[in-house]
Amino acid sequence: MQYKNPVIPGFHPDPSICRVGEDYYLVTSSFEYFPGIPLFHSKDLVHWEQIGHCLTRSSQIKLTKGFPNTTGIYAPTIRYNNGRFYVITTNVTYSDEGGNFIVWTDDPYGEWSDPIWVDLPGIDPSLFFDDHGRVYYTGTYHNIFLCEIDITTGKLISERKDIWGGTGGADPEGPHLYKIDGYYYLFISEGGTAQCHMLTAARSKSIDGPYIPCPRNPVLTNRSLPLPIRAVGHADIIQAHNESWWAVCLGIRPVPYPDRHHLGRETFLAPVKWAEDGWPIFGNNGSIDLTMEADCLPEIKYSERSIRDDFDSSKLDFCWNFIYNPDNALWSLGEKKGYLTLRGNEINLDDKETSAWLGRRQEHMECRARTKLNFRLEKDGEEAGLSIFLNCDHHYEIALTRIDNERRIIFRRRIGSLWKVENNIKYDRDEVVFEMNATPNTYSFGYVDERGDLIPVGKGEVHYLSTEVGGKFTGNYIVLYATGNGNKCSNPAYFDWFDYSFS
Repeated sequence: MQYKNPVIPGFHPDPSICRVGEDYYLVTSSFEYFPGIPLFHSKDLVHWEQIGHCLTRSSQIKLTKGFPNTTGIYAPTIRYNNGRFYVITTNVTYSDEGGNFIVWTDDPYGEWSDPIWVDLPGIDPSLFFDDHGRVYYTGTYHNIFLCEIDITTGKLISERKDIWGGTGGADPEGPHLYKIDGYYYLFISEGGTAQCHMLTAARSKSIDGPYIPCPRNPVLTNRSLPLPIRAVGHADIIQAHNESWWAVCLGIRPVPYPDRHHLGRETFLAPVKWAEDGWPIFGNNGSIDLTMEADCLPEIKYSERSIRDDFDSSKLDFCWNFIYNPDNALWSLGEKKGYLTLRGNEINLDDKETSAWLGRRQEHMECRARTKLNFRLEKDGEEAGLSIFLNCDHHYEIALTRIDNERRIIFRRRIGSLWKVENNIKYDRDEVVFEMNATPNTYSFGYVDERGDLIPVGKGEVHYLSTEVGGKFTGNYIVLYATGNGNKCSNPAYFDWFDYSFS
């Protein structure tokens, strides 16, 4: 049987997975976006449905501003033990407000607890529930370390001990520990999270080592291979309810040549077999591809070909995010029934501050985004529109604005320190439908005229909005926004609907 990768497309890196009976739950990193830690559910490991987030309250997390694509929530691990779900992660802040912490819930569809802080350094924490109720923490701080903790308080029970430094690759990180057939298996990532990324393995009869490396390391990597998936690593494994073994991992789908990627690091699935010597074999003898042959679980599908939001609900769909902790005065779903309301403040898309900004991940190379906007302009500089956004220094947008006391539709590009309004069209209405079409190489923007025809306004290269040019650890967002460009807007911007479709 075949399945297609990625199983969760778009910016969904550092996947971690757990199983409860015949149900599977998965979390990924979210960096500076809020709510934090998207949570997914599946019955077959191939088709996933987002069921919420683990960090939904600003009281749980304070996100640092000013460091695009590099701060916030890194590499969560999800585990289930005695009826309770635990997620452990790091809030990277470059200040004393961050660190490693645990949240828990008895209902993955409900709210998660406030943070239980763990006073340990580094990133990429993971939990291991051993025999006799003991809980161990593995983390990354120069080497991979281990200590026993109290899961209810986060207090350390034993001293931190380095247990493995990897095989010599750069940046040993992302540890996960398992007990299988009498061995403690330790999987980590090495080589950095770019093209040299790889998964390596070691094992020991004792939890605190010594850990002996697998003779076939790396056990999973696509480095130096002519495959459409690159930068594979940071894996977590699970035994399915039919006793088969699987791994979820991150990877990228670059556009050649030279390789560059803009969707972010995505979630991929690989079958795992165990050799006679007790070491694992991942995927196709240690690599993965877009189409994989495996003995899959029976299909239970969730995915749709088109995603439309009419903003009729009292709550945002799980696909939507804010950048940084939101200011609830800047947005609403109830102010005007059936509309998303954004109240533009002084902050614009170039600023590293909280603004009237709502986005969803671009998840497909070829896709179309459309939205209907109603915005009564009263002052020059007021603006609302549709953007493709890597970060505050790299974005393109089409917008309705006012210039010299006239309504205008503009297309603008920001590429690092370069900034230009590429097109400026007179427009005499408060209502407009904007459209963005994406291909692997181009973003094209336009608006729909009174006859229903799409009027092209501008386009930009995908290359300049790629991680290799302007980003770091995240991917591109499709954004609805409003701004007064230095002043508060006189009136709200009302978005009637949003439509995302892909081929």
